[in-house]
Amino acid sequence: MTHGPIDDDGSGTRRYDEGPGRRPYDDASARRPRRADTSDRRPYAEDGTASRPGGEDGRAPRPDAEGAAVRRPIGEPVRPVRSHPVEPTWTRPPDPDQVDPAVLGTLLRRHGWQRRGGATGRYGRWTPPGPAGRGMSLLVPENRAFPDSDDLLGEALTALSRSGSPAARDVLVALTVPSDEIHWWRDVPTGPLGTASWGVEDQLRSAARQMLLAAALATRARAGYYGARHRLPAAACLDGVLVGAAPGGRRLTAFVPVAGGRPLALRLHQALYAAREAIDYQRATGGMEAFDGAVEAGVSHELTEALVALVRGTEGARVAVDWAPAAGVPEGGTAPAEPVEFSPGDLPVLREAGARYLREEPSIPVRITGVVVRMRRSAGRGEGTVRLRVLAGAEVPHVRMTLDEESYRIAGQAHLVGLPVRVRGRLESRGGFRRLTDADGIAPVQVDEAERDRLMKSLQETAEITAFFEEACGGD
Repeated sequence: MTHGPIDDDGSGTRRYDEGPGRRPYDDASARRPRRADTSDRRPYAEDGTASRPGGEDGRAPRPDAEGAAVRRPIGEPVRPVRSHPVEPTWTRPPDPDQVDPAVLGTLLRRHGWQRRGGATGRYGRWTPPGPAGRGMSLLVPENRAFPDSDDLLGEALTALSRSGSPAARDVLVALTVPSDEIHWWRDVPTGPLGTASWGVEDQLRSAARQMLLAAALATRARAGYYGARHRLPAAACLDGVLVGAAPGGRRLTAFVPVAGGRPLALRLHQALYAAREAIDYQRATGGMEAFDGAVEAGVSHELTEALVALVRGTEGARVAVDWAPAAGVPEGGTAPAEPVEFSPGDLPVLREAGARYLREEPSIPVRITGVVVRMRRSAGRGEGTVRLRVLAGAEVPHVRMTLDEESYRIAGQAHLVGLPVRVRGRLESRGGFRRLTDADGIAPVQVDEAERDRLMKSLQETAEITAFFEEACGGD
């Protein structure tokens, strides 16, 4: 089809049909667009500086409340920009008045510093470990019995803060935040000049975090396998833990604050010894019975998986827990706590124990209250799958369940009107306690208006659901 000029109204004005999807336009308006008037443009501002379109910063002028463009005068100063909030940093050493000289001496010895003399009963001279410490020493008083004790402490703390040695940094961290220290060592080949590959460093950090999470889970409850249970509160326990890595990817230290974190360190300490004893028992007798009793000490599938990740690819690994000297040894802990060693020969036993925990953890009968967040079925009728956000009844964030047609309809109506539901069933250990089987007795739970509004907002319902809600609950 040929498109050309047409005269549709007899006025003599030609119009062009440009084909499907295009608008016809007048011949008079088909001219080339005119260039913008540039008579008011000035290449330079009054002060001689080059000007830019849109303002002196080159940006387009911002509109005012009525939509008109507003330009900032050239002489007006730029408004200050609010700085981005950052986490507070430690830029000063601890106050000498708050440092116990005996605690400082214990920490220096723990982190490899050597005492090189000093007046007995008055002060000691300490040098850092390794060749980097040559030419540096600290005079640390043994107590506050002498008038110059505070001055010596202040000078020692200042020298530690100015030193770039990891041993100095770890001592300052332990002084600033009284902490139990957890140390991991991995015997792995090193690269040139003691460096480590990215994978080695990442594997150490990942295994250490798995181990801390397993210990945090054991502080919540005792189980051979946790799955998704207690995960959120256990992960929150790790927020205050500080980490300091040594060069080479062979060692990692975690500082667990005594305030709020000591149960975690104590549980890990006891679980490591129990796991070591259970491994030795199995290798000596061939029986796995010791792992059953080790659950009470904190050994679990999650801990065995963390130990496998720590030992795999190494010639051996060690874990030690050192108690904060300012807080002393907790009840149930040992001092000094010797490192617990694991070798590649322990891996088959650890894997077998982990699989055993996973296989033998029983399902749990529960009665769950939750909010319907997802519904799905393959046809317009029949059974369907429902996902609940758990409010009460189980230590998991979400569960999935399969419901018959009537129960599915009840769950759908509760979802539409913003009500939670209550249901009975068995929380299956397979899959990590994320699935509810034999679901029965589902029913909506009545809540007050404010709580229902909050639940409705959290569901982010569509406009159609909102309309249905107004119709169904407007008279309540």
